[in-house]
Amino acid sequence: MTAASDELAARLRPLLKKAGVAEKKMFGGVGFMLDGNMLIGTTAKGALLVRIDPDTADEALARGAALMHMGPRVMSGFVSVDIDRLPDDTALRDWIAYATKYVKTLPPK
Repeated sequence: MTAASDELAARLRPLLKKAGVAEKKMFGGVGFMLDGNMLIGTTAKGALLVRIDPDTADEALARGAALMHMGPRVMSGFVSVDIDRLPDDTALRDWIAYATKYVKTLPPK
């Protein structure tokens, strides 16, 4: 992981300390899983990776996120949020709540 990814993961951990959330290395960063489903995480470049409802991607983009790319491919159901859009824990909590709303609709893995 990069220093930026490590720093963001350190900010996320205390906000995600609840039942059902597990940490896993992935995407060159850290992923936080809720009931086995990807919830939120960090990318190798230090951005926030957020799981979203693919049908409401425009809403997430309007909130300041960007489409998530894996190489040239757009990753449907995920967006990234630049670290400069996450100045404090309130901003992180907001994205966590946004992702949680969708992930709770998915069956546990």
